[in-house]
Amino acid sequence: MVKIRLRRMGAKKNPYYRIVVADSRSPRDGRAIEEIGTYDPCAEDVADKIKVDMERVDYWIKNGAQPTDTVRGLIKKVQG
Repeated sequence: MVKIRLRRMGAKKNPYYRIVVADSRSPRDGRAIEEIGTYDPCAEDVADKIKVDMERVDYWIKNGAQPTDTVRGLIKKVQG
């Protein structure tokens, strides 16, 4: 199954995440099919925290990709 999930980047105690589409069997930080956004929990500005390409999210969900609970929450924040 294909999942939309977070890939951890950044330094120790300074996380930065990429929102990626990946096979559910691949490791968390392993190979991804496509990068569709970013999430920076340490960003000061609210607009810089979450950046998502909603067209690509809709495309992948229509084709059967399942977002994780965390990514589902981030998408809801972006939509309003």
